[in-house]
This record gives sequence, structure tokens and C-alpha cells, in this order.
Amino acid sequence: MHVRSVNVGLPRSVQWAGRTITTGIFKQPIQEAVSLNRLNFVGDGQADLTVHGGPDKAVYAYDNVHYAYWQQRIERTDWAPGLFGENLTTEGLLESEVRIGDLFRVGSALLRAVQPRFPCYKLNVRFDDPGMTHHFARAGRSGIYFRVVEPGVVQANDMINLIEGANTEITIQKVSQIVLNRQADADLLAQLVALPHLPNSLKKMFSH
Repeated sequence: MHVRSVNVGLPRSVQWAGRTITTGIFKQPIQEAVSLNRLNFVGDGQADLTVHGGPDKAVYAYDNVHYAYWQQRIERTDWAPGLFGENLTTEGLLESEVRIGDLFRVGSALLRAVQPRFPCYKLNVRFDDPGMTHHFARAGRSGIYFRVVEPGVVQANDMINLIEGANTEITIQKVSQIVLNRQADADLLAQLVALPHLPNSLKKMFSH
């Protein structure tokens, strides 16, 4: 597993569907090494901090295999890394395999996988498609949000190494499926609430 690209971008205002929208989803690949703090890569930012960013959404990774999937379904010419708003375009880091709480060394930083992405309408804006958020959710290719355990420096081609495996079999993809399908038995919900690294926002959802 390795980093194909590090992508950053600050919020910008764009016109879409007759209104002005401020969004940080537009990311550009950076060739040099980029410093990562607890909340952001240097040069990166989010527009609406009530739903984006924060410690439990500090780094978003999306795997290159998903680009191949979408390229077969969407006609466009700008298939550059960062198109999905991800900070890390990866190779071999899949939400179907990564578990809630897995700890990775990426460059000199330590990142812990904590949750899937549940896209908002800003993804529609990025793809200029009012149905993209729905298509993205149903495709089961959520990508992975990480919490920064130890800040560091990351750049393209850095290896991604599993340092500490989580004591669970619940994957990032599994959590995404449970939320989207709105169904899980009591035992599974109890397991989810007991996960030490699952964000509190999801624990509250699963405990009701």
C-alpha cells in the first residue's frame, strides 16, 4: 500500500444551480512533502466545519481502484487525483479491508482509521451532477476518514504500513452499509457502540 498523491485545497466560492456555494472539495495534487497537523494538511481547509473537518475527519483517503470504477460510469476528462475531495489518493487501501481503529504509518505521520465518508451535496457540485451524492453512497466506495494520532510529513509514493491492527472485524465499509441500510441487530449495534475509536457522533446514532 502506498500514497499515489497528496492533495490539498482551501475553500473557494463557486456558482452552482443558481447560487454561490463555498466549498473545500476542490483539491490539487502537491508534488513536494506536506506537513500534517492534528486537523489538516498545511494548505488544506474545509468551508463548513459543522459537518466537515475536525479530529475525526482530519484526513480523507480514496483509493485509486475506485477511480477505475467511476471512469467506466462517468464521462469526463479531468480524472486527476483529488477529484473526490480526498487528501490522499492511495493504492491498495480499501474500506472493505480496513477496520475501525486500524493504525497506519503514512510517511512520518500516524493515522487511525475511524469512519467512512457520508457525502453531502458538495460532491454534486464537484461533479456538476445533482445525483452524484446518491450514486456515490450506493456504490459502497466510501473512502476512509482518519484521525491524526501523530503529526508528521507525507508525500507521494510514501508507503502505508499497518502498525497496529484493531481488535475488531468491523470494517469501514461495514459501518457505511449499516448507516445507509439503516438496519443491524442488537448484538452488532452493541459491538459498534463499544468500539473505542468510532467517533461519538456515530456511537450516538447506533445507541438510539
